[in-house]
Amino acid sequence: MSQKYDKYLKLLGLIAGLQSQSALEAVNVSKLRLALVESQEFFGEEIVPLPDTDAKERSYRTEISKQLRLLEIDVMFLQGARQSITFDKRLNQTIERLVIIKQYCLAVLQIEGTGLGEQGTEGREIDT
Repeated sequence: MSQKYDKYLKLLGLIAGLQSQSALEAVNVSKLRLALVESQEFFGEEIVPLPDTDAKERSYRTEISKQLRLLEIDVMFLQGARQSITFDKRLNQTIERLVIIKQYCLAVLQIEGTGLGEQGTEGREIDT
């Protein structure tokens, strides 16, 4: 597999780690925030500089970037939640956003794994 494929796999692993931390009964928001920073740094340093070979990948990369920034805001709101119901609502938003990011990563991996660019993915729908 390509270097790009490996980097997206690692990002997917980082996102899975965030999902695991979010699923804990006693969520530690500080640890969650640190893991998010690690994911954002990895994305910025390792994935953003990669050359995009097709428009779909560029689009997915843009969406991942946007969702990571929104996730940072979700975690800030989660950290500031004082009532249990608000905390639960913010946590659910965080979990949903992680699922979205994971789907975008999987979409890029599907493109990379098949070796197909735009032409090879026409007609196939990816759940995002």
